[in-house]
Amino acid sequence: MAHSINDCACSEVKLSNETSNFLKKTSYDCLCNKCLLELDQLIAQSLNYTFPLQRKDMIEGVHYYMENGFFVFTELYHVIRGYCCESGCRHCAYGYHN
Repeated sequence: MAHSINDCACSEVKLSNETSNFLKKTSYDCLCNKCLLELDQLIAQSLNYTFPLQRKDMIEGVHYYMENGFFVFTELYHVIRGYCCESGCRHCAYGYHN
């Protein structure tokens, strides 16, 4: 384990300002380079959408998917929402665990 962020391999990953700001709102202690890059791509993708204020504005496969008759919100949905509700959501993008 690195004792300084400057010695960590994650410091080699170039993240967008949006991703850096997003990470400040999360509960993550540490993320590997692969996860950081995936998160950076997710944040970039989220910039193409606005948060759906009504059910009719939600896009299946983008904001949610159906499972056994229930709506399951995607990781992208949680990013677009902009905050963690701390409910332990299945696809929490904020690293929160009950």
